[in-house]
Amino acid sequence: MSTEPLIKLRGVTKVYPMGDQVVRALAGVDLDIMANEYVAIMGPSGSGKSTMMNIIGCLDTPTAGTYVLNGQSVSELSDNELAQIRNREVGFVFQTFNLLARVTCLQNVELPLIYSGMRRSKRREVARKTLVDVGLGDRVDHKPNELSGGQRQRVAVARALVGNPSLMLADEPTGNLDTKTGHEIMALLEGLYRKGNTILLVTHEEDIAQHARRIIRLRDGLIESDQRVDAPALAGKDLDEIQAAASADVSA
Repeated sequence: MSTEPLIKLRGVTKVYPMGDQVVRALAGVDLDIMANEYVAIMGPSGSGKSTMMNIIGCLDTPTAGTYVLNGQSVSELSDNELAQIRNREVGFVFQTFNLLARVTCLQNVELPLIYSGMRRSKRREVARKTLVDVGLGDRVDHKPNELSGGQRQRVAVARALVGNPSLMLADEPTGNLDTKTGHEIMALLEGLYRKGNTILLVTHEEDIAQHARRIIRLRDGLIESDQRVDAPALAGKDLDEIQAAASADVSA
């Protein structure tokens, strides 16, 4: 196993011009995240957590400092190069699902594989298997509006996973879900973490953050605290229990 961090930020600063003023969203952040970590990033509005998420997810670049993702420096890449890195290295799960409404679950999950150039027959096979893995094997031909909120988020998780990325970045993944369904999605993420996935969770909800193994709190563009979680919510359950919880609403 590599001893190098999967994510390595050094002196990362992000400055935005706002009229005659300058807003410093990140103020020189140093951070290491290893492969197969489960990390939550928290902070109040304006703390810099969204900016950090965008930089880590290669949606934006720092004004100053360096960012190395899986051994590759991405701080000064062009937009096209960043897009290639995103497709290869990062899987995204958003609060609003961001699914295409007029195509099926299978076609939604296929999208990253289309961009990577995988041939049609192979990508259909891979996308179908990934939907089975998240408990939606019998929903592959359904469209998003035919699914519950939890099922839609599972499609989003499958789409994030399908290209076997180095990192899954989940931005408020339970924000549009009721409490029960939110816990089912967190159970699914727990199962993925135990299978070896690296998960970075951005949330403002304390109970959701407690599912992670490490909580990083931001304030005023700096890391205020970085602590390990001793007893995460699902620590005492075995993987079969977790997977059963994750697929509990498939037949709903």
